[in-house]
Amino acid sequence: MKILFRFNLKYFILSMLLLITEIMIALYAHDDIIRPYFGDYLVVILMYCFMKSFCSLSVLKTSIFVLILSYLIETMQYFNWVHLLHLDDSTLARILVGNYFAWMDLLMYTLRVLTVLLLEKLIQKKKTVSFS
Repeated sequence: MKILFRFNLKYFILSMLLLITEIMIALYAHDDIIRPYFGDYLVVILMYCFMKSFCSLSVLKTSIFVLILSYLIETMQYFNWVHLLHLDDSTLARILVGNYFAWMDLLMYTLRVLTVLLLEKLIQKKKTVSFS
């Protein structure tokens, strides 16, 4: 039987570095490229790394879970859940769920998860080559 929960320090450190980067982008990047696109790009990778910090699911299962979660959050934006739950004054709720739905974000989440899958494959390939 495979253990589902296992702490992975490498993924945790990477997720914390990504979180710090996201916070810095939110605080200091007030532009039309880095904040809306690069910040959003990194958040999917952050979610993946954070999940891999504590779960020993396969790369594919973790990626699919993160993709579904991303779609769910975007759907919550479509239905304006922050407003429906009367959390308009909550900065945390607005940051976590977001305020604006965009169809293009669904495509971008998919591309971001594909980036994660590609990076994981390249890392695995490098490990295999170095141990051969």
